[in-house]
Amino acid sequence: MLVVMKNDATEEQVQAVIKEIENMGYRGVPMPGAQRTAICIIGNQGPVESSTLLAIDGVQETIPVTKPYKLVSRETHTESTVISIGEVRIGAKEPVVMAGPCAVESEEQALTIADIVKKCGAKVFRGGAFKPRTSPYSFQGLGEEGLRILGKVREKTGLLIVTEATDHANLDVVEKYADIIQIGARNMQNYSLLRLAGQVSKPILLKRSFAATIDELLMAAEYIISEGNSQVILCERGIRTFSDNTRNTLDLSAIPSIKEVSHLPIIVDPSHAAGRREYVTSLSKGAIAVGADGLLVEVHHDPSRALSDGMQSLYPQQFEELMEEIEHLRH
Repeated sequence: MLVVMKNDATEEQVQAVIKEIENMGYRGVPMPGAQRTAICIIGNQGPVESSTLLAIDGVQETIPVTKPYKLVSRETHTESTVISIGEVRIGAKEPVVMAGPCAVESEEQALTIADIVKKCGAKVFRGGAFKPRTSPYSFQGLGEEGLRILGKVREKTGLLIVTEATDHANLDVVEKYADIIQIGARNMQNYSLLRLAGQVSKPILLKRSFAATIDELLMAAEYIISEGNSQVILCERGIRTFSDNTRNTLDLSAIPSIKEVSHLPIIVDPSHAAGRREYVTSLSKGAIAVGADGLLVEVHHDPSRALSDGMQSLYPQQFEELMEEIEHLRH
């Protein structure tokens, strides 16, 4: 349920409503709007009796919420969320491109690629320091040394940093170095990790899992926001289907579907969906055309020697051409 306050409701009246909700055995989460504050009731397993709440001074109305995800729903937050990190605004009119290698391999490699993607117009540098791989024998990342390299990338280029936290043990150190913390597809339903991510101060990039429905993705986001971190960016990165011509099947219909029911921004990772660089540009343009708020693209200056995902990493020239084509789509 959503408790909508009057335009002139005071902070004391808002707190009185929250206290009454707690007396009922639930939690009340205030959601300030441009004109008035609404309070979302969470923790209830069925309908909430509204007569007591309506009797409190400052309450205008109560509205039932039909979705199981309440804090991420447009029913409780009609305006689209824009996440601002410095001058970068994710969820605003201009799509934000995040680009870089799958994994940080060395300081020279990271800085070389960072210079390339910045010159082409990327606003965020992506690069994995901790890499959860299907095979235990594959390159697992440089760990904290990789994070220190990412810190140097930010210092020397001014690019924001997005990198993945893979478990409870490295979440704190990733938060120290990252501007955006990625929760990967394999951890989308790691609910204890999601709760911890909800307690950090940095925005969270939450990737859709290989076989997750849209409702399951939104419920995963609900875990994060229910712990107090409202800065969640969703990411569609392809799901597993019977098709095997690409690494995964990119679900472009997820973008308008999610925007219809949720206020959270959503970006697209065409690299992991395709698994082949020759498809990345087309999928990227499709994502922007259907309303994605940004892209997460893998770029490498020497893909044949990349320690992970070289086949899906764009060459610098390909990335430059992609950015030019995206610019044409914007106008």
